[in-house]
Amino acid sequence: MPANTALVVSAHSADFVWRAGGAIALHAAKGWEVTVICLSYGERGESAKLWRQPGMTMEKVKAGREAEAKRAAQVLGVHDIQFWDLGDYPINLTNEAFFRLVDVFRAIHPKFMLTHSEKDIYNHDHPAVTAWAQNARITAQAHGHNPHQKVLGAPPVFLFEPHQPEQCDWKPDVLLGIDSVWEKKRAAIECMEGQEHLWEYYTRVALQRGAQAARNSEKKITYGEGYQAVFPHVVETLA
Repeated sequence: MPANTALVVSAHSADFVWRAGGAIALHAAKGWEVTVICLSYGERGESAKLWRQPGMTMEKVKAGREAEAKRAAQVLGVHDIQFWDLGDYPINLTNEAFFRLVDVFRAIHPKFMLTHSEKDIYNHDHPAVTAWAQNARITAQAHGHNPHQKVLGAPPVFLFEPHQPEQCDWKPDVLLGIDSVWEKKRAAIECMEGQEHLWEYYTRVALQRGAQAARNSEKKITYGEGYQAVFPHVVETLA
């Protein structure tokens, strides 16, 4: 088992790019093995550009979204990207998939997990995935689940930014500077051709979080990402 692993649970195939691409690229550049699980392709609600093309079918949309996400993952340095095809609007979080995620936790023992905000009035797939993924984390910690396996420790969970945070009761308490990997994130964003209308939006988000990160530190930061921590930070010092 590698020393440093991380897990990103993404409801749809583009979410990990917009919301956590910088964190993924930063850790990958430091040698971390980042696993990304795309539970859905976003084939119904997040592929409008593809559906406007003549002769489009569900299978073509899924194939297109998977190809985009794979290109983005390669740019970011993702170690392993998985597509579980659990449906979209609504996502179908099955019992079988739940224990599959528990198995992933037990297999890679991530040092942290990134996933969605706990509220999102515009996309109920997102908070459903968050509650589900955190339940899987809890099961992976349970000594009575597959007791022959090593139980999961207590990896911190960080919730990435929803599309309209003010409406989702989401407030960042972790600001991550991503200047060193911004070009990678932007390149990954541009891989998501099915949602081209979001490219500039998430560039503006990165600039805003970068400005906040600079304001709250002594560092010169232009681009950033915001996260909300679920659990208290356990530290050795306060400096």
